[in-house]
Amino acid sequence: MSREFCVAVAGATGAVGKTMIKVLEERDFPVSEIRLLASERSEGKELSFRGQKVVVHKMDHDSFDGVDIALFSAGGSRSLEFAPSAARAGAVVIDNSSAWRMDPEVPLVVPEVNPHAIKGYGKKGIIANPNCSTIQMVVALKPLYDFARIKRIVVSTYQAVSGTGQQAITELEEEIRQWVIKGCGSEPGKSKGWAGEYDYKAYPHQIAFNCLPHIDVFTDNGYTKEEMKMVNETRKILEDDSIMVSATAVRVPVFFGHSEAVNIQFERPVSAEKARELLSEAPGVKVVDEPSENLYPMAIEAEGKDWTLVGRIRQDISQENGLDLWVVADNIRKGAATNAVQIAEKLIESYL
Repeated sequence: MSREFCVAVAGATGAVGKTMIKVLEERDFPVSEIRLLASERSEGKELSFRGQKVVVHKMDHDSFDGVDIALFSAGGSRSLEFAPSAARAGAVVIDNSSAWRMDPEVPLVVPEVNPHAIKGYGKKGIIANPNCSTIQMVVALKPLYDFARIKRIVVSTYQAVSGTGQQAITELEEEIRQWVIKGCGSEPGKSKGWAGEYDYKAYPHQIAFNCLPHIDVFTDNGYTKEEMKMVNETRKILEDDSIMVSATAVRVPVFFGHSEAVNIQFERPVSAEKARELLSEAPGVKVVDEPSENLYPMAIEAEGKDWTLVGRIRQDISQENGLDLWVVADNIRKGAATNAVQIAEKLIESYL
């Protein structure tokens, strides 16, 4: 493109913010100036962009003068406070938090699925980036939905600790280290070998060698907010409120990469062979489905990549018109930073 853009990254020193900077560089986004913003405690730090050191500044309401695109990954409360200021200053905000996702005047966008929704950004000057687990699921669902319409989805997620943030990554590392130091071994009953000695901060329980069926807070209906995000966001992105969705979100001791077991019921039959064909041609999807060769999507294979990996594609033997999928993606990249930059690419391609 002949035009370049002033891009701000709000929350630049966090895991997603740093990855946004990296992805902008990797994808050669047309940046004339990059403005790195964070909280007061990060002011003065330096980060690298295209081989140059860039100083991080404290984000305030005057930080966005002259900014064309503001990529936000600073948390919901700070997004609610500062995103309107950025929009009033003339920037288009692409926000990674949950703050704006269900606002009817804010597009919720996955570029491979509903890029046309971007055009609605003018109502508030804000575009929402969906939840990481929702993004990878709808990328896989879209070609199947277009072929046979989806009636019902039952999804169980296995989510990496990086989805919580750096503190959770550090905590998992430390728990594993303490487990080794204390020589807990593999004897039954010893996996919680430092019980009562470790001060859990990221989670209410030990995450090392454990699975926590608890992401975000519980709501009155017994589901967590994370689970309800998948319900509501899937319907909004696919523009179909008739889809029934039930989700169970589980935190697992994996550093990067969310995995999902997705059960789908369609309005008409879809064979596993047809699903493989459709998914193989779908943008952003890579089919990894050779069980006889022990080839299927795994978190360690998704880490650092932008593909949504799909495998274990098989007919559901318990119901008519059903399929089962296993879907894996890097939650920090496609589940957050890369999706936001892809939205920015579509935005400048068609609307700026």
